[in-house]
Amino acid sequence: MNLTTKVAYNTFVQIFSKFTATALGLLVVGILTRYLGQAGFGKYTTIMAFLSLFGVIADLGLTLVTAQMISQPGVDQGRVLNNLFSLRFFSAFFILGLAPLVVWFFPYDIDVKIGVLIGSLSFLFISLNQILVGLFQNKLRMDKVSISEILGRIVLFLGIVAVSYYNWGLLGAIVATVLSNFVNFLFHFTFAKKFIKIKFSFDWNYWGEILKKSWPLAATIVLNLIYLKGDIIILSLVNSQEDVGIYGAGYKVIDVVVMIPFIFAGIVLPILTLAWKEKGKERFKQISQRSFNFMAIISIPLVVGSQFLATEIMTIVAGPEYKMSGLILKILVLATFFIFIGVIFSHIIIAIDKQKKVIGAYIFTSITSLIGYFIFIPKYSYVGAAWMTVYSEAVIALLVFFYVWKYARFVPNFVIFIKSLLASLVMAILLYFIPSSFYSSLLGLCITLFISVLIYFISLYFFGGIEKKELGYILNK
Repeated sequence: MNLTTKVAYNTFVQIFSKFTATALGLLVVGILTRYLGQAGFGKYTTIMAFLSLFGVIADLGLTLVTAQMISQPGVDQGRVLNNLFSLRFFSAFFILGLAPLVVWFFPYDIDVKIGVLIGSLSFLFISLNQILVGLFQNKLRMDKVSISEILGRIVLFLGIVAVSYYNWGLLGAIVATVLSNFVNFLFHFTFAKKFIKIKFSFDWNYWGEILKKSWPLAATIVLNLIYLKGDIIILSLVNSQEDVGIYGAGYKVIDVVVMIPFIFAGIVLPILTLAWKEKGKERFKQISQRSFNFMAIISIPLVVGSQFLATEIMTIVAGPEYKMSGLILKILVLATFFIFIGVIFSHIIIAIDKQKKVIGAYIFTSITSLIGYFIFIPKYSYVGAAWMTVYSEAVIALLVFFYVWKYARFVPNFVIFIKSLLASLVMAILLYFIPSSFYSSLLGLCITLFISVLIYFISLYFFGGIEKKELGYILNK
């Protein structure tokens, strides 16, 4: 199996697993929103957002450094991974351990504070998983990640069903989340042993080398979390938990979708890194261009289609009382577009080892976004939060693109981008003439989505956005 086929296989497996995980994830959201209600789901969202702050800090940039460091030619992968795993375990244990202490200084209800205490274990397992994913990315065996994730999602689904049936409440839902992530980690760990014997390793000099390489990423990630999670935290402090629930329901759907670009970029990162190290500039630019094309092909119809279907999607997924979440989804999906495009640029920066150069861009985006949150959230509630999220993702994507041009001299060709836009407009015409009453039911929505996707890809093919030769090669393989 050659490299192109391996990437195609891993991408297909990940998309298939994400489709399955998405279906289970949406079912979980649907059960939780109906069972907990707007206020209860708002508390659940607040707990997860609060823990995300500490989870992101605990990352220390190690997730992306893993894929980069073990992709270096001639590197001792066992030594690298075991030191990374050990550093991640102890740093995450300490940083996440601070969350239950810090939350007591916030004006949240007692069940939210206890939820943070229990939920911190969930984020510890997530943190450990991220290191192991770097190994599977390097080996191009993301099918192992897919199996682990699906099994974890099945456990989460069954757990949430039990919570709802036996009325175990908000804290029961948090326990189910912890159990799900534990199962996910257990399978990651088991599969990883096939490639490397995972054990604690305390090579202090190497830890210093890792931290020296990862601190620019850690700095950008911490700055990144200010505008990624600051909206929910500020919303939870100045508005009601009902508002957080409405915003959180729309955000949950977006969270499911934005996994796709990170999965794809994670698969491509080791290949980009190797191409850059070997001075294969043309190959590097070719991989970057195809990655950009892929993101455009997926993200543009997502934005266009959501403007027609968002309200019905949220009503079906979360329930009639979350109809306003449809407006949030329409806005946030614009931010999703910039995430798709921006992820490729940020991974190019990592591949060429210029992370330090973009810290200023993250500082600017974080400060301006935070100011915007404090101005617009008290005045416009979740609508203000959503539009500020669009602003922050658009600004960081554009700024990182500037640095990609400056240091890698890569400027994407927009031919496929334009063809994707034209195909999306054809799809939009179809959606315009379909009455909303048709897709107000689950069956009608599924039929509409299937037809829309079919029309989009047929149009894209006829516009030349998908080459017959390349499509046939991938399908034959």
